[in-house]
Amino acid sequence: MLIDTHCHLDKLDLTPYDGNLNLALNAAACAGVKQLVSISVDLEGLPSLLEYTKREGVYASAGVHPLHTEGLLVDDKSLIEFAQFDKVIAIGETGLDYHYETDKRIHKSQQDSFALHLSAAGKLDLPVIVHTREARSDTINLIKEYGNLESGGVLHCFTESYEMAKQALDENYLISISGIVTFRNAEALREVVKKLPLNRLLIETDSPYLAPIPHRGKKNEPKYVVDVAQFIADIKGVRYDELLEITAANFYGHFKRASAVNTLKSIG
Repeated sequence: MLIDTHCHLDKLDLTPYDGNLNLALNAAACAGVKQLVSISVDLEGLPSLLEYTKREGVYASAGVHPLHTEGLLVDDKSLIEFAQFDKVIAIGETGLDYHYETDKRIHKSQQDSFALHLSAAGKLDLPVIVHTREARSDTINLIKEYGNLESGGVLHCFTESYEMAKQALDENYLISISGIVTFRNAEALREVVKKLPLNRLLIETDSPYLAPIPHRGKKNEPKYVVDVAQFIADIKGVRYDELLEITAANFYGHFKRASAVNTLKSIG
């Protein structure tokens, strides 16, 4: 089963679909995508995001992106309330970003917000979707201190070192690979993917960002997860269908609220 485990439906460029999200989802379904997870980056927009989950095959997460500075968590009450929705299957996107945010005072706010996400996920027995850039040691240290080893999580759109990946694997995290792996300058990431065990991998688009080759220059969308999956299958030396079977098993093993029965279908 082909699953786009990380996309942002509320940010897609729907111009090719006359502004109709359902047509974009139909295109994904026709490409073979069976399920997708629309990722929250702030709590203000989460009610609208949850509306998308009325369509079969669409799930959501609940969380605040580390670069959403004005909305970083100071308590977990609202987060836990949103997480009660049955199609919210993860906490996040949360984490640390020291690449785009260099103010150390904001780094502390990011860390506090990340810790609240991790603690809430532990209470709820939900996986955590983690964004991390240039914050390797702080990310792993906070996961170790506040995370739940049973529910674990995902390092999404992974571009860091194998050493960091290995530390995350030890904390019951999966490693999710986006279209970046197809980029010509991503040889270091491809070497990491070669080393990662198949039973700890996920596939994503992170659309509308980071369209994979051969779609560079276009806005990304969920249907392009096919290209990411094929590229990773080639790197790992496995059949495409085998990669889909393994990564789907990885997904359901961590995202316990998701069901393989609930799949995306083209609608009129």
